[in-house]
Amino acid sequence: MILTGVALVGCQKASDQAAAPAPTTIKIGLAGAQTGSDGQIGLSMLNGSQIAIDEWNAKGGVLGKKIETVVLDDEASAQKAVTVAQSLIDSGVVAVIGHFNSSCSIAASQHYNDAKIIEISPGSTNPTYTDQGFPYTFRVCGRDDQQGATIATFLHDQLKLNKIAILDDKTTYGEGLANVVKKSFEEKGGTVVMFQGIGKDDRDFRANIAVVKGSGAEAFVWGGMYGQGGPLCVQLRQAGLNIPFVSDDGCQDQAFIDTVGGNAENVYVSFGKDFSTLPAAQPFIKKYKDTYQRDVGSYSAYGYDAANVLLTAIDKAQSTDADKVAAVLKSQPFDTILGKIEFDSKGDLKEAGYVIWTVKDGKLQVLPSTP
Repeated sequence: MILTGVALVGCQKASDQAAAPAPTTIKIGLAGAQTGSDGQIGLSMLNGSQIAIDEWNAKGGVLGKKIETVVLDDEASAQKAVTVAQSLIDSGVVAVIGHFNSSCSIAASQHYNDAKIIEISPGSTNPTYTDQGFPYTFRVCGRDDQQGATIATFLHDQLKLNKIAILDDKTTYGEGLANVVKKSFEEKGGTVVMFQGIGKDDRDFRANIAVVKGSGAEAFVWGGMYGQGGPLCVQLRQAGLNIPFVSDDGCQDQAFIDTVGGNAENVYVSFGKDFSTLPAAQPFIKKYKDTYQRDVGSYSAYGYDAANVLLTAIDKAQSTDADKVAAVLKSQPFDTILGKIEFDSKGDLKEAGYVIWTVKDGKLQVLPSTP
């Protein structure tokens, strides 16, 4: 009787599993910083992705199902990103758009890869992210070995400078970029007269600035985010140093300009090409402003493009299977509001297109002399 009962229970469980309804939605994870010092730029990225997903849902979704988003805040912390990744995996997402910070994307990528989940980052630029060789890892932005070389070329070839000072925030992103700028500038024959790091939460830069003043630096390079970059630039100017202040895409945000204020002269940042005047971007820009009652953030377009590229690949693959979707992503070009893009075998863009921006009339604009 006991054996019979066990058999009946086993049959019942098998029957219940067989009868379990198929998911009625396709879950996509949106992961990135929404709070903390990087929250503004991270949230604009996620908002851009959400707009794209809303547009797909308005047309019926993908594979005949509506898209359900699971949005989580990694707080720009690599440790929290691992927790977020596991939560997204447990929730049943088939792909993740994110993370923003390189340290977060790198930390989470192993977990997504093990679970066979596509991860496509709109903003992680550190080379390690894709150099790990994971088959399901992609990004719609460039790499820091490309960005750092652009900064070094601008300083040495365009500004004709020979001595620079470099400070970074000791993060995977900031320090990694700073190392590339140093290597590229020295390969051109220039000299790096100061190369230092400072904690991500520090806001007092007087000791570093004192070193810069005594070094004979002709320009100052900051490797890090806008939350520190803005105060750093202000303190540099208050100390009487009006040399070029050059930073990266982490400072490509209006919050940086608002902090710098009247100290914005001779300030430059590296970033992708300007999309604000492109005809293909106008509907998105209008929808973003109407939806969120604010101007588009620098990475909102990258979030939008990442979502559209991912969903297009799922649609063409006619499957959410990571191997099939990855194969589509690596096999053809995709039209985006930033232009046509293609991925290489690593999941990187074949062309990054970094340019130098400067500040004019309280806004970041592409430097006219940038190719």
